[in-house]
Amino acid sequence: MPIALLAVSFILLSPAVAGGDDKPAQPQWFKGNTHTHTYWSDGNAAPEHVIDWYVNNDYDFLVLSDHNILSQGEKWYPIGRDDWRPLRPEHVEDLERRFGPDWVQTRTTDDGTKEMRLKTLPELRAKFERAGEFIMIQGEEITDQFDRDPIHVNAINLQELIEPQGGDSVRETIQRNIDAVIEQSRRFDRPMLAHLNHPNFGHALTPADVAAIKGERFFEVYNGHHSVRNHGDDDTPSMDQMWDIALTLRLTEYDLGLLYGFATDDAHNHHGQGRTSQPGRGWVWVKADKLTPNAIVSALRAGDFYASTGVTLKDFGSSDRTLWLEIQPQDGVTYTTEFIGTRWRDGAISAVGEVLATSSELRPQYEMTGDELYVRARVTSSREHPNPFAEGDMETAWVQPVLGPARGNITAQEPGH
Repeated sequence: MPIALLAVSFILLSPAVAGGDDKPAQPQWFKGNTHTHTYWSDGNAAPEHVIDWYVNNDYDFLVLSDHNILSQGEKWYPIGRDDWRPLRPEHVEDLERRFGPDWVQTRTTDDGTKEMRLKTLPELRAKFERAGEFIMIQGEEITDQFDRDPIHVNAINLQELIEPQGGDSVRETIQRNIDAVIEQSRRFDRPMLAHLNHPNFGHALTPADVAAIKGERFFEVYNGHHSVRNHGDDDTPSMDQMWDIALTLRLTEYDLGLLYGFATDDAHNHHGQGRTSQPGRGWVWVKADKLTPNAIVSALRAGDFYASTGVTLKDFGSSDRTLWLEIQPQDGVTYTTEFIGTRWRDGAISAVGEVLATSSELRPQYEMTGDELYVRARVTSSREHPNPFAEGDMETAWVQPVLGPARGNITAQEPGH
């Protein structure tokens, strides 16, 4: 059974693609990033500078996910500000050279401050979008907190801004923000998606917090920002480990279905100064009928995507009790595929997130034995990431989990029992 059809095993809360778009005979693979920042919040570059990088590096779609703001309305940015995200005169000159003098709009305020107007999403779409080649998808990083714990949720394909919802606990704060995205999706009859960002940032979230998400099933297994602790530490599991712990909880105690993993670059640094969060560290490949916001988000919701920091797949899928994938080889590079899962034996969980099998083939597959709750795949290449999150990181791909045969043997409990 194809991975997309496995979505019937758990709740789908977004509607189908709006508008009744005709579908081509064969779906295509589209590369995109869903977590990017500009001068609209705390990025250090104008949005057109940022978008141009992704266009020139063969991305098919991009989400500008600035904090608690959409790229709408009138916003002016000071020229010559002297901090970690400056807009220098040479940056303005560069924009004029690249996009034409009529593109850039500046003014001088009564107190003598020179400013540049930031381009809105409609203006940016008119400049950069090309049918079937590149699109923008409207987004927001809903930036909230409980006490001092940061809680960030990326909302994708929005129509309206969502203010931080708050809450009386970490989990309630997460859930209220996700519920706001679900409510807007229903109200506009438009597929939208919320993914939970960098759970280890600020040591804010536990695997159980991630597992307890209701109505959505997406989180970042990889984020390119240096401060988000992808690899964990002595007191915190890595994001890969967190995925397996959360998956096991969702399929046993919580009865909430699968959890899917995104890779993003969370880019803030676009002018070369600083290496904290540069573009191009992580992305998703989405298998969709066409390149439109609704089609991309609907494919993401169906699980028809994988996360990557450099490994490319030709395809992946499942049938009966088999999970398979096909790797796009690169000269001189070898690949190790690990099939990972949790087993249910004698009415109890065995080791969480075991490596069930390993393969060095270009078309590896895993045949389920009957006791797997879920199976996912991680492909690691022999080539180091050229601009890594951490030194020694290898180019990697993460294939979304599929349900295993043992899932039907579980009697769910209430969370916390």
